[in-house]
Amino acid sequence: MNLSPSALTPPAPLDEATYRFIFECNPQAMWLFDEDTLAFLDVNQAAIDIYGYSREEFLAMKITQIRPPDEAPRLIEVFQSAAPRGPRSWTHATKNGDRIDVEVTSTLVTIGGRAMRLASVRDLSDRKMLEEQLQQAQRIETLAGGVAHDFSNLLAAIIGHADLLSEYFVPGDPRAVEIAGIRSAADVATSLTRQLLAFSRNQLLEATVLDLNEVLDWARSILVRLIGEHIELVTDLAPSLQRVKADPYQVEQILLNLVVNSREAMPQGGQLTLRTRNVSVGAEEARRLSVTEGDYVALSVTDTGVGIDDSARMRLFEPFFTTKDRGRGTGMGLATVYGIVKQSGGHIAVKSDLGAGTTFTIYLPATLEAAEPLDHERERTRVERGSGTVLVVEDDATVRALIGEVLRRRGYRLLVADGAARALELVSTHGGPIDLLITDIIMPGMSGIALADQIREARADISVLFMSGYADDTAIPDGFMESAAFLRKPFTPESLARKVRAVLKTVH
Repeated sequence: MNLSPSALTPPAPLDEATYRFIFECNPQAMWLFDEDTLAFLDVNQAAIDIYGYSREEFLAMKITQIRPPDEAPRLIEVFQSAAPRGPRSWTHATKNGDRIDVEVTSTLVTIGGRAMRLASVRDLSDRKMLEEQLQQAQRIETLAGGVAHDFSNLLAAIIGHADLLSEYFVPGDPRAVEIAGIRSAADVATSLTRQLLAFSRNQLLEATVLDLNEVLDWARSILVRLIGEHIELVTDLAPSLQRVKADPYQVEQILLNLVVNSREAMPQGGQLTLRTRNVSVGAEEARRLSVTEGDYVALSVTDTGVGIDDSARMRLFEPFFTTKDRGRGTGMGLATVYGIVKQSGGHIAVKSDLGAGTTFTIYLPATLEAAEPLDHERERTRVERGSGTVLVVEDDATVRALIGEVLRRRGYRLLVADGAARALELVSTHGGPIDLLITDIIMPGMSGIALADQIREARADISVLFMSGYADDTAIPDGFMESAAFLRKPFTPESLARKVRAVLKTVH
């Protein structure tokens, strides 16, 4: 049965030697078939490997037989149509019954004076799988970001109330020790929450000038708990280390991801070494590393683990690639580290041999600016009492109550709203001055940024302090973080009081 009248263009002649070379060496499945009978005339080895039929089996079949029954009507329709034969997507069936998604491109050729159709088949299964993985990752990112946002609010309440409760006890009181245990656990949970935010790419960035030696000193206790007693943690910190400008929580994410990888590489125990040093990158090396020429601070993480082979090392920073067993890794950890380092203007290098351990080295640009104290250092000094009226807008009841308690204890008068509508009502009905608006950025209905803009229309002299632990591109415009007063969640009572006093002092 002739299903196709005649070609719109004459078939191109093809000598058999050229045909045979292209046909047999092509890594994509290819076959020749008779357009009148739809019978296979020849197949290459790639087709045999993909579909599972032998060459002899193929040559006794028609192209309709590698398609599920429901695809046959569409195939006949294509052959009966005079429309141009561009690439088309199909579902094919292998010998064992598996269905595969393919893209088929065919053209008329003449071999030995006989006209036939040459089909080239591209297997789309890997692409489909990657698309599904990407969609799944995006769903997980959304879920992780949402969970981290909620946990930030819970942790703010836990940390805040633990700190407020500790004010009632003197050092050494057994009850104070119990509170310190709660506080320590909350700090670890905060680190995990920020990992979720980094994974979901919803972490708010606040670059500050850091001394990496101080960061490592502070993180040591957390890292020791993370790696376990079977691994020895060694630090080799260079004296007179130059400063870097980066987000301290991003640096924390780098450390956590690399240290967890090293721990997994040493299941029987070993040694983990954290090392810092000053390096100078010349023009030639800068081109090789894709960074700018100049001074850098190098942070290296070295383990004595199983090492990484050459093929895996070439793919380490690819999203979804992992050398861990199925179910034990997402393949996003090192991809996240890579993104953080590049976003900070740096470079990451890896050196590893099987059985000889692995070293990851992070290069971050050095700066001459003075390092800012870490949050935990600033909180050793209590903040003085303040004065003034503060409007607090927060949709989470636990965080709202915490802020109210902290600021009342420090002498501020409070107006409290659970959302934008109530806040605007308070602004319009309150007869006295309102010195400061504290608002969450991400809220149902109107965002904190839009609310602040509207309140400023009525009270141009009001100061504003924004809060959030979650970056939503639809609510936070580009450049906002560089110009606004901001408090990251979860926060402590002292960091809240300090920020409030600093904002009011700057304006008033």
